[in-house]
Amino acid sequence: MFLTRVLTVLVALPVFAAALLLLPPWLWALFLLPALFIASLEWAALAGYGAAARTAYAAFTSLCAAALFYLPSDGANLDLWAYALSCAFWVGIAPFWLARRWTVRNPLVLGAVGWIALVPMWLALTRLQAHPYVLLMFMSVVWIADTAAYLAGRKWGRRKLAPAISPGKSWEGVLGAAVALGAYCAALWFSVPAGERLFPLATGLALFAVLLALSIEGDLFESWMKRQAGVKDSGNLLPGHGGILDRIDGLTSTMPAAALAFYLR
Repeated sequence: MFLTRVLTVLVALPVFAAALLLLPPWLWALFLLPALFIASLEWAALAGYGAAARTAYAAFTSLCAAALFYLPSDGANLDLWAYALSCAFWVGIAPFWLARRWTVRNPLVLGAVGWIALVPMWLALTRLQAHPYVLLMFMSVVWIADTAAYLAGRKWGRRKLAPAISPGKSWEGVLGAAVALGAYCAALWFSVPAGERLFPLATGLALFAVLLALSIEGDLFESWMKRQAGVKDSGNLLPGHGGILDRIDGLTSTMPAAALAFYLR
């Protein structure tokens, strides 16, 4: 399974990187829109929507995202509000949702949560294309944390992180991810010229720690949604990964926070 996941990434990542670096902003947004639509379909399925309602929901989230993207330049304030709304959910609501393992069936509530999870993330990915290497750095935080946690958890995992939600995750995996991100932050600090560094070292380490916690939270939240829906994966589009949601669960909770930190720095 791990080899299949790696091969999928090796195929998808060059396409993603080429689109990020070469496409104009409007076409980059269009390139990402189908992924948002499919992820919204998957979310609606986890929320228990019927077939027609899933399509309507995916169309609604996609139209909302496109409208936010194509607003005039003063719409930047709306971007920040969208990022802040996402952060408020992931910091103020999602931890209690997971800790108490709320079972929510209300389609309006689940639809609103899906909007908060997906639309600000998509908006952050599209806006940060103006700073492609910054976007890749933030996304790499999630990728490195996910890979390091998987490998460390497989080798040393003993103490379960959230056994009632995702039995495969361990505290040893979290520690492995933290060590890997610390090394990544240090490597960036020493390789980037002083005048081009985004944050002081202490601030960068703190931001990476916050993004690690949010990434784990996003992963656990999607796992809880799948457990509530009684499925293993959100879909089967990506070999070794499952659906789009299974691949971007960590991005839903981290990208808006990363974008907010970048624009307010």
